[in-house]
Amino acid sequence: MATRVTSSRLVGRSAELALLEAALAEAASGRPSLAFVAGDSGIGKSRLLAELQARALHDGARVLSGEAVELGEGELPYGPVVAALRPLARAGDAALEAMSPAARAELACLLPGLGAPRDSSPGGVGAQAQVFEALLELLDALSAEEPLLLALEDIHWADPSTRAFVAFLARSLVRERVLVVATYRLDELHRRHPLRPLLAELERDPAVLRVVLEPLTREEVRAALEDIRGEPPSEALVDRLYARTEGNPLFLEELLAAGPDGRGTLPATLRDALMVRIERLSEEAQELLRVLAVAQRADHALLADAGALEPAALRTALREAVASHLVVAGADGFHAFRHALLREVVQDDLLPGEREQLHLALARALESRAGGAQAAAGVAYHYAAAGAQPAALAASLRAADAAERVHAYGEAAALIERALELWDRVPDAQQLAGADRVSLLARAAEDHAQANELVRAEPLLRAALESVDPQAEPRRAASLLERLAQAQWRQGRSDEALQTAGEALALVRTGEPTPERARLLAWWARTRMLQGKFRESERVGREAMEAARATDDVAALISALNAVGHATIQQDEIDEGRACLEQAMQIARRANRPADRRSAAVNLADALATAGRLEEARAVMHQAADEARSSDQLTAWMALEVAELETAAGNWDEADRWMPPADRRFFGLELIFAEVRRADLALLRGQHAEAAAHLDGIAPIVPDTGEAQFHGWYGALLGELRRRAGDLDGARAAVDEALDRIEFCTEDGNSLARVAAVGVAAEADRAQRGRDLGDSEETARALRGVEDLLLRVEATAAEGRPLESAWLADARADAARAHGDADPALYARSAEAWSALGRPYPALVARWREAEALVVRDDRATAGDVAAPALDEAKALGAGWLAGELEGLCARARLRLSEPTGGGKRSEEGAEDPFGLTPRERQVLALVARGATNREIGAQLFMAEKTASVHVSRILSKLDVRSRTQAAAVAHRLGLAD
Repeated sequence: MATRVTSSRLVGRSAELALLEAALAEAASGRPSLAFVAGDSGIGKSRLLAELQARALHDGARVLSGEAVELGEGELPYGPVVAALRPLARAGDAALEAMSPAARAELACLLPGLGAPRDSSPGGVGAQAQVFEALLELLDALSAEEPLLLALEDIHWADPSTRAFVAFLARSLVRERVLVVATYRLDELHRRHPLRPLLAELERDPAVLRVVLEPLTREEVRAALEDIRGEPPSEALVDRLYARTEGNPLFLEELLAAGPDGRGTLPATLRDALMVRIERLSEEAQELLRVLAVAQRADHALLADAGALEPAALRTALREAVASHLVVAGADGFHAFRHALLREVVQDDLLPGEREQLHLALARALESRAGGAQAAAGVAYHYAAAGAQPAALAASLRAADAAERVHAYGEAAALIERALELWDRVPDAQQLAGADRVSLLARAAEDHAQANELVRAEPLLRAALESVDPQAEPRRAASLLERLAQAQWRQGRSDEALQTAGEALALVRTGEPTPERARLLAWWARTRMLQGKFRESERVGREAMEAARATDDVAALISALNAVGHATIQQDEIDEGRACLEQAMQIARRANRPADRRSAAVNLADALATAGRLEEARAVMHQAADEARSSDQLTAWMALEVAELETAAGNWDEADRWMPPADRRFFGLELIFAEVRRADLALLRGQHAEAAAHLDGIAPIVPDTGEAQFHGWYGALLGELRRRAGDLDGARAAVDEALDRIEFCTEDGNSLARVAAVGVAAEADRAQRGRDLGDSEETARALRGVEDLLLRVEATAAEGRPLESAWLADARADAARAHGDADPALYARSAEAWSALGRPYPALVARWREAEALVVRDDRATAGDVAAPALDEAKALGAGWLAGELEGLCARARLRLSEPTGGGKRSEEGAEDPFGLTPRERQVLALVARGATNREIGAQLFMAEKTASVHVSRILSKLDVRSRTQAAAVAHRLGLAD
């Protein structure tokens, strides 16, 4: 007779369950999240999750659940994810049918039978991201009608691709009605466990919920005992079981099942208690459990094929194991132990020979089946565990092939490394593998690199190099050195990478062209292009093109064309460079390399924009983005590039439409790009607190990037933000830091010019402030800064490139302002330069400064003609801060903003004084400008102190300023003080 060992209700977890139910309710309202449930073995993670799933189903939510299994070193690709989705595929769920063809083809690689999978193509992290995007599309569709709970159990055993998918969901779920709950064992996480870095990254996010289950209290143990026994327990029984179990629910239940009345000798450990339960079963049921313990999860057919039981005996044994609460039958047709500890106990009790025979039987049974990457990985694991080394080596490499086809590169690398471990123990290993050891080392390293595990790739490449004689096999050594250089570059070790690549080039630089030379030269050209070494990039890239064409290396040719095209445009050979990049896109299209095609389009648009051809850049980028979106391949990077170009063109609402959702989380360069774009739009609109928040968010990671464009944007935005706040020291610090970083990693003239021009504007403000306050030392310091920064802008604009020339026009106008001689003609030239480039905002800033300079020169009629349309355009753009500055200038100078009458000139209001100041107020203002107090003003002008105060208040109102200091500055700047 089966004995119930589980309480009928959840005990002691009401607070934790409430947290998870609240998270599910939030998800149902469009605020998705990720939750981790952690605890020791047997603490109740699965029971808590089961209760949550039951309540979710009762409340109308949809539930998908998958469990990771302890298979080898985690090389079962997407294990729990596939387990969760398999019932959908078997049932032909409507959400699968409604998916886009591209996404459905991606999922067909994981779920055989779903349809024709997409053609296998070279990829990497980007290719795996397409799988993730397809999974996200499916989750979105599944949650459209009802909220979705996705449960992933025991992710401490999860494979690298599943861990990567969890990280992807953490940053990609935005409005999907999805709650993801993942469980893991705390007692499994040793110091170097691969799950630790993921948890460290995600659990710091306030949007990620972490629930840690603690042992039951004594009173909770009492409640559980009463529920299981159906009557109140004695105090002696409560004390005895609480002391023995230390509040572990599973141990409690199993010890109680071993002795329901609590009398007699109880098993010393949980494992002993579990074995007592298992040994009570019939021999047939125990044999079944042995097979299932090795298989971990199995359907009825696998248990029949791998076991020794007759069909009738197998059915009886299964019924007995299920009735005894040891095995559960899943809705997907698979059987598994009720708890992983039960499986571990049975497995540990197997004799070595017995375990090997079961593994061998399972391997042969699985091998006879058709299946995808998961089935292949299972065959390889069981052969290896059986000690069948030749079969394990061959099966591991077949499983690696299958894993690579679904872009599970981390799993593929682990499988290849297993084959390498067997290499010396298998006769004719090379014949079995179809490749030599060096090739497998290089392949494993490549898979690790594709999985972003660069630290693991490098030692494999070095091991391969040790086995190759560079004199006897120069091409092979060069190829390995090239891969090593790429791994070093991606780790930020640029000097080492270039040195390694130089060693490789020395091996293949002479003689007939080879693919190795073509790829090395193409990589070198692109690297130098990224560093801003455009002349060298073009020269080496052309050499790479010749080698690539001679050897029919399409990948190297596309890469070389990309580098040469961008570098050539940066040297003002725009038509030639554009032709190279367009050719790269055409070849990539014919070769079915969409990632290369997108890369060339982004580079072309970026190069055209920096060359002053913004409209052409926008057309290129929109065409590429629209094409990518139509095929479900639009990347966040492409969307951000479109947003950047639309922002520059003054189409800020359009830029908003291309920006990713505000709650979409990014990492690395994508995070920097997204936050820079958001900060830029916020600053343009005058939303300074929002801009500061975006910049603060990336402050810790910007210094680590080698991309000059991001140092340029970040430094310029932070410098301008601080300048507007009056923090001129902070503005100059931001400028200096950015310039140092840009000059360290590149020769990017546009980035240098942008940042240095912001610095000139900040130093011009400092010079004005110094003169206003009579601080000659501050003024002199500012002028020295202006001279230094202006020289840098002039150097970048020496070749007359349009964008750098516009920054130079800005800097020269601000330099004149710094010297106290603001020249409206210089600002007018700056405005014209920016207008010619199709960039309205910097043109309007120049018009504001032009109008201000005209007021200083007392040409208020012309100032009004300049300021009025600039104010209208600033308001139309939504440039709140700039519009406010223009309105303030117009109010202080009493500029007429209505349409001119008569001779076409704007009339003046208050002929005696443009600000409407009376002669007496002019006298008071002169004393305010000298720092006089109200009492001192009264004494000098023979008026009461209160009267002086009234005059000062009226002056502040007429000048549209808030303080005496601001009034003094205006008086000095506009010549109002006698």
